[in-house]
Parts: sequence; C-alpha cells; structure tokens
Amino acid sequence: MIRKTASANLPTKFGVFRMSVYKSSKGLEHVALVRGQVQNPMLARIHSSCVTGDIFSSLKCDCGEQLAQSMEEIQKNGSGVILYLNQEGRGIGLTNKIKAYALQEKGFDTIEANELLGLPVDARDYQVAAEILRDLQITKIYLLTNNPDKENQLIKNGIEIVKRMRIEVVPNEVNRSYLRTKKDKLAHLLSYV
Repeated sequence: MIRKTASANLPTKFGVFRMSVYKSSKGLEHVALVRGQVQNPMLARIHSSCVTGDIFSSLKCDCGEQLAQSMEEIQKNGSGVILYLNQEGRGIGLTNKIKAYALQEKGFDTIEANELLGLPVDARDYQVAAEILRDLQITKIYLLTNNPDKENQLIKNGIEIVKRMRIEVVPNEVNRSYLRTKKDKLAHLLSYV
C-alpha cells in the first residue's frame, strides 16, 4: 500500500529528525519523522494532518499542541517516531472540515456537524500507519494518544502497543466543548474536561 519516495535530515527546534515521505496506493503522501536509533519498542505519535491547528495555531482543537508536545517528548526521550498522516479533518478533507466548522458556529458539535453533512464521524484509517512503521522496522511502540480507536486499529494491523501514553493539553475557552465531545462521544481518554 505504501512506498518510500524520499528521505533527508530535518533540523527542528526539537532536534534533528530523519524525514521520509511515503506515497500510498491512493496517491496520498504521508511523513515519517524519526529521531535517534530505531528500536523496539519505540515512542510513537501517529498524527493526522490538521491545517488549522498544526499550521495556523487554531484554538478550536488540540492538534497543534499535541504535535508539539509529542516532539518534545521524543526530544526528551532521545528517540521516537512521528507519523504525519494525510487525513485532514478526521479523514473528511479540508473543504468538508471547514463546512463542519460553519455548522459548529451555529451550535452543532463536531459529530453532529459531520452527520449533517452526510459524512462519517471519523473516517481515518491507520493501516497506512502500520505499514510505514513496519517499513521502518518498528513493530512495538509506546503510543502517544488519547484515542482508543487509533490504538485498536494499530493492534488489528499488527502493531504491538506496549503502553498507551496520554498526550493531553489543557483546554482553552474555545476548544473546551470540542474536547468534551471527543471525550463523551468518541471515548477519548481526557481528564481535563
């Protein structure tokens, strides 16, 4: 399903990572950032792209902060991997995500907005992540996540989760209800809401 198309070192404020680009059979490009020596188990964050949070520092979600925290944890640990998957808006794409934002402005939560648009609540698929991890020779991970579905999908795709580690950010006034919806309706493991 995937093939590596390019690799190079990427110096970041969290240290130097080896960045590899993978192309899926669907034509989507995904990124693997590896810091330090590959080992099993390895600290890992599987992160779906979020233009609004990761690039524009949106306060509506916790994505950008989770990504930064994950890179910090990997820096402290000395090694780890981040997979940055091309799955914007829980897999519905940027246009639909912004349409859902418009519905949220009218009082609907993130789940209700997707349903009103006739879209799945969460269309993400972590099979690609499992395949990239195997290509990197990583089969056992300490998974940085609050999402039980992500954990379950990785296990079903042959990745051993040695330990799940929360990667939680303190809510702000804008994203508090969003995080509450993730906790109440998607069973995310969140303690601050």
